[in-house]
Amino acid sequence: MVYYRLMGHGLANEVQTITQVYYPNEHYYQTEEVRQEGITVESRLTETGAEGRLFVDGTLVQEGTCAFLEVPPSLREQKRAVKAALSCCFQHQTGYVPLWGIITGIRPTKMVNEWLDEGKLPEEIAAFLQQEYGVSPQKTALTMEVAQAERAILAKSRPEDYSLYIGIPFCPTRCLYCSFTSYPLNRYAKWVDGYLDHLEEELAFLSARLVHQKSMTVYVGGGTPTSLNERQLERLLQAVHRYFDLQEALEFTVEAGRPDTITKEKLQVMKENGVDRISINPQTMNEKTLALIGRSHQVSQVKEVFALAREAGFTNINMDLILGLPQETVADVCHTLQEVESLAPDSLTIHTLAVKRASRLKEQFDQYDLTSVSVMEEMLEESSRTAKRLGMAPYYMYRQKNMVGNFENVGYCRPGKESVYNVEIMEERQTIFAVGAGTTTKLYEADKNRVSRVFNVKGIEEYHQRFAEMLCRKEAGWKGLSLPMIGEKWR
Repeated sequence: MVYYRLMGHGLANEVQTITQVYYPNEHYYQTEEVRQEGITVESRLTETGAEGRLFVDGTLVQEGTCAFLEVPPSLREQKRAVKAALSCCFQHQTGYVPLWGIITGIRPTKMVNEWLDEGKLPEEIAAFLQQEYGVSPQKTALTMEVAQAERAILAKSRPEDYSLYIGIPFCPTRCLYCSFTSYPLNRYAKWVDGYLDHLEEELAFLSARLVHQKSMTVYVGGGTPTSLNERQLERLLQAVHRYFDLQEALEFTVEAGRPDTITKEKLQVMKENGVDRISINPQTMNEKTLALIGRSHQVSQVKEVFALAREAGFTNINMDLILGLPQETVADVCHTLQEVESLAPDSLTIHTLAVKRASRLKEQFDQYDLTSVSVMEEMLEESSRTAKRLGMAPYYMYRQKNMVGNFENVGYCRPGKESVYNVEIMEERQTIFAVGAGTTTKLYEADKNRVSRVFNVKGIEEYHQRFAEMLCRKEAGWKGLSLPMIGEKWR
């Protein structure tokens, strides 16, 4: 049990997330006093900096401070100081020095790109990350490399451009680690055609309001989009072309995802409808792990489907892998990497396992031993070496809460095979319109460098019942009106 006490500020998220780095997978509660049982983290903000104190069973065991680098401090500087003061306490108590230092946000490169935009030099930023944020030299180098790659991709975007995300929340089964909005197809098959009806309506609604703008990318994600049958998939892709002019689009991606949902016919449908980038995601190439995490495909299917995709003419194929899956060793990961290397995909996305609140893994947490920090680092190094042998370089990166070892997800690709959409969604420099259950539209105001979010409800049934409301939310978002959050009564 971990408690945290805020004094002189309301930065609860910063206090909790830095605490989670050192005390992961606990329950965290805000308190008004030092508790006599468990761990109490106390964070105080003063006029000159931040102070942190750590109590164990009511006894003070560590103290730490961090002075502001600027006075008055910006909000970013207040957050940095709060986390740095607490990190000082935690490191002395636990002996653990995280490679990412006090960076807990999901977009490390976004901060770097903002500094580059301000005219700061790369070497100046790198030194600042190491000295003031405690980031290790290797993670600093990775961040700087990815930030520079992203800048080249972002330069292709014009102010009037936007991206389109289409959510397909159906899957053959629900994986152990999954927390996305997804529904097992064997139970929800009767909902699919009605869901596509509403998707078409939402696409038409957007198209009528975007006649003077161009779609830069289209991304069909999920769930598993290829859980749709051939007829349904063709219907969806044709609807996209009916409502949107994609002649100038840089990419059209379908997350084919699970090999057991991909057929020769579906690949042909995608190819005929202008899809030029797909993902075939094995996650692991070890049969025992596939069974454990709830994947119903075999390793042989991955290879067969990959070959079919090449035969169909796809020259931009991504593969997703997850490191740190339950019971996997470094040897298991090396086997997966060897198998993937033999297929030679065009891009590779390396995920670090995250124990998400809404996943079965979180519910059954006590049944599994998670990968240690040192082993995870070795797995990540092996994946980096494999990507390099494949002629790939890192081009985008993001982090998540509750990641094993507090590491990162990295996208690698061969030159010219990057996913523009992945960079845009991470860096938030472009409007992304999203349709479907559980999706989030991000409205970007370039003059203010600000993003406003418009949420669609998560449940399929609720999406049907409240569909008119979803359109009203988007309309209101464009007009700059305040929107109720999910769960509030629509007024």
